[in-house]
Amino acid sequence: MRDASLSRALLYAVAFLLAFLYLIPLAVVLLNSLRTAEEIVQTSMIGWPRVWAFQNYTAAWADFCIAQTCSGIRPYMLNSALVTLPATLLSTLLGAVAGYAISLWRFKGDTWIFALVTLGVFLPEQMRLIPWTIVLRDVGLTNTLAGLVMIHTVQGLSFTTLFCRNYYIAIPADLMKAAKIDGAGFFRIFYRIVLPLSPPILIVTVIWQFTGIWNEFLYGVTFTTGTQQPVTAALIALSASVADVPQHGVQSAAVVIAALPTLLVYLFGGRYFVRGLTAGAVK
Repeated sequence: MRDASLSRALLYAVAFLLAFLYLIPLAVVLLNSLRTAEEIVQTSMIGWPRVWAFQNYTAAWADFCIAQTCSGIRPYMLNSALVTLPATLLSTLLGAVAGYAISLWRFKGDTWIFALVTLGVFLPEQMRLIPWTIVLRDVGLTNTLAGLVMIHTVQGLSFTTLFCRNYYIAIPADLMKAAKIDGAGFFRIFYRIVLPLSPPILIVTVIWQFTGIWNEFLYGVTFTTGTQQPVTAALIALSASVADVPQHGVQSAAVVIAALPTLLVYLFGGRYFVRGLTAGAVK
């Protein structure tokens, strides 16, 4: 009994230590977002605010200069939303249909198709830059938000198809046979039977896609410039303003604002994400 208590105490100690180390960067950014630029320069990048500079958030949202445009990160947050929301919904819907077709409507070559689709999970993003450059050029979507929506929708199909296929394969075959006997076709079965059983896995795919697309940097900085950039790419272009003192406080506030949507998704949807995974997404 004593050994078990000691092991549990050691486990908690290690877990708290790892959590502390992992959260140090977040704590530094949060504290610096509430410190004045002069205080950061005079002391160090790590410290407790002497004066709470809440005005940093106002400046980061609407007044800070990014690539000669002094409008803050507000328009770039809108860009990220205009890319993330439709790409998340489209990739989730298409992945659900594809996973349903591969798992419940068996046909010749379905395993090969599934293997090719999931191959995209393992391909590094750098390998896809040149093909996507050619595609965007040919379809006329270079430096557009629509181009990023197309990229993230197609890129996300590998994950959403994998998740949905592994979830749908557990649906009883007798349920499908009964629906077919009653005359239901492909889309009617999907809409009437499969989709009502899908909320756990759809929550997983939505959270996965939303956080991944919002936080994505490589495609945003490669395929967009200027006012078309998502917020993650625009943060790199944060200028130091015309002041003599670097605006580290405002920059930190901008980082916090940019990370807020994914943090909120995690806080309010994290438990549903875990439930969805254990319901069959990674069997």
